[in-house]
Amino acid sequence: MSRPLHRGSSGGGRLPGNIQDVLKDSRMKLKQEEEDFDKKRLSPDRRSSWNPFHFIYTTSSPSKQSVPGNGSIAHDPFSPVCSRKLYKLTSLLLKFGLFVIVILALTESFWRTISLTTAYRNPTFRGYRRLQEQLVSDLLDIGEFSLGASRIKETEFCSLESENYIPCFNISENLELGLTEGQEQDRHCGPTSKHNCLVFSPSGYKIPHRWPTGRDVIWIDNVKINAQEVLSSGSLTKRMMLLDEDQISFSFASSMVDDSIEDYSHQIAEMIGLRNESYLVQAGVRTVLDIGCGFGSLGAHLFQKQLLTMCIANYESSGSQVEITLERGLPAMVASFTAKSLPFPSLSFDMVHSAWDGITWNHKDGIHLIEVDRVLRPGGYFVWTSPIANTRASVRNKDISKTWDFVRNFAKDLCWDLLSQQDKTVVWKKPSNKDCYASRSHGSGPLVCKMGRDVESPYYHPLEACIGGTHSRRWIPIEKRPKWPSRVTLNSKELAVHGVLSDDLSEDDLNWKTAVRNYWSLLSPLIFSDHPKRPGVEDPIPPYNMVRNVLDMNAHFGGFNSALLEAGKSVWVMNVVPTSGPNHLPLIVDRGFLGVLHDWCEAFPTYPRTYDLVHAEGFLSLEAEKQHRCSMLDVFFEIDRLLRPEGWVILRDTSSLIEAARKITARLKWEARVVEIENNSDEKLIVCQKPLIKRRSNPS
Repeated sequence: MSRPLHRGSSGGGRLPGNIQDVLKDSRMKLKQEEEDFDKKRLSPDRRSSWNPFHFIYTTSSPSKQSVPGNGSIAHDPFSPVCSRKLYKLTSLLLKFGLFVIVILALTESFWRTISLTTAYRNPTFRGYRRLQEQLVSDLLDIGEFSLGASRIKETEFCSLESENYIPCFNISENLELGLTEGQEQDRHCGPTSKHNCLVFSPSGYKIPHRWPTGRDVIWIDNVKINAQEVLSSGSLTKRMMLLDEDQISFSFASSMVDDSIEDYSHQIAEMIGLRNESYLVQAGVRTVLDIGCGFGSLGAHLFQKQLLTMCIANYESSGSQVEITLERGLPAMVASFTAKSLPFPSLSFDMVHSAWDGITWNHKDGIHLIEVDRVLRPGGYFVWTSPIANTRASVRNKDISKTWDFVRNFAKDLCWDLLSQQDKTVVWKKPSNKDCYASRSHGSGPLVCKMGRDVESPYYHPLEACIGGTHSRRWIPIEKRPKWPSRVTLNSKELAVHGVLSDDLSEDDLNWKTAVRNYWSLLSPLIFSDHPKRPGVEDPIPPYNMVRNVLDMNAHFGGFNSALLEAGKSVWVMNVVPTSGPNHLPLIVDRGFLGVLHDWCEAFPTYPRTYDLVHAEGFLSLEAEKQHRCSMLDVFFEIDRLLRPEGWVILRDTSSLIEAARKITARLKWEARVVEIENNSDEKLIVCQKPLIKRRSNPS
């Protein structure tokens, strides 16, 4: 790929200053252990009972010698004299083995270092000091993965409570800490958030239906909500979901729900001034943030119009909006902005939608509306549907009237233009220029954030009570941006804002096109209809798709996403930008893709079993060069948690890291295949598949 791969220390302790010290310390330690060994073995109280093989030869004679048939005396191979010789021989072999390992590691690191060329854009290591640092890094990498492989043997499957649990969202623990007023719903990661165990699938779990069937029909046992909860739910949920034996159907209710969703989206388009929702793309709308999305019905409808909708909602232990939306193959993540900002850059979405969300918008002097303004692009739209917006209801209820007056006046202070109001739905438009902020009367509305507080990387920072994004060079109205799909490439002027050249982006996209072709050639025997069907499953109608939800752990410029779309793959990609690397997330969202910032030493904000494919290029190298508080083993546990059974993992990285990762994947019970990359001896590819392991149901 076009991004340089860097190697370095992955954290943990440091080796001694030079290899001679290591060997000297090892020899002294072995010598001391040998002397202690002889003293203990030859002591009177241990001489008769000591036997290193006693647990094997429990019926052997305690005598020191045996008499063969010819009457001669033969030495017992397990006598103390022979045992001492055997120990000395073993010690010598251990010393020699340690010496050989160190020499081989030094030789491999030396030749690898001097063989690096500018073709891979790796830094050239110069001088003995740099060579020594590289050797230390290699040994640390090997040591960490070796330790991880041994540790995982002792791990167990998670408890029953973990089947639907997301670390960092422990509401009961947050309440015990005294967090209230909605803050208990926020994300709080700490030492107790580690989740180093393998999450079972529910006993009734079934492989999801393939797209697009899975958009309209899901297995009820795959989500936390049960049949009784569906039947006892309110009228709104009953209209949205139809229970049919062991499935929940969304398509059957189209005469009531999807048609109303179509009417609703058509109404929104008309309120903006368009003929229908099909013209939203021409008006500059591509990405939509849906706050409290229900079960993804609006996103499912808008997806057909080339609009990409990200659903966010609070963590719910049962009946989750996010979990069901992801099960349908639609973008979603757990997010609460009660006290912390959303993990998106400023000016990320063309439209923000909120309907029946339960958010108290007049809470904390409108700070939630300020956060909506931050993530909304200039010229973008905020669509709000709520009984509070009903003028007739507000006349009859003073509390509703007070809330509505606050929201309406605060939106005006944010310089939003009220386009239209129909029944319970209101549409505002964010200003395309910044003149309004300076022309407001003194003391009206929140202040504009200062330069230092207007950041592009708000990774769960506390909410700011000032208007953000105004200092960004990305302040470009949506009507002046290239329309989708031309937005994918971006023009040279927009790329200059991100410090990226057009040639660099073109080269990156070209490399990813080749990579996607290679990936699919490896996966095609299993993802498409030439794959032998499972026993008891009817033959699918070709072509069908086993991959729908894709997570890219190290998204770079979003090239993997771009290549998948150009290849016509019916997938959506969650582009994740690690906080440990360069922040290209503003570039990714400006290309019309979805993405978030994330620290991979923490749990990703999604439910277990929600992604069909997890991809990472250069991620292991990126993490290895950082001093982290977590190991690669922790990261692999997290990948296993969020990956669906029979889902795929594709990792591309340096050969040594891929080989080390392969050992860990074997312990995770993944089926793995290491693939050589042509014309690139320093990189390898590993393709893994997670098996379906169900928890056994308790006998009644």
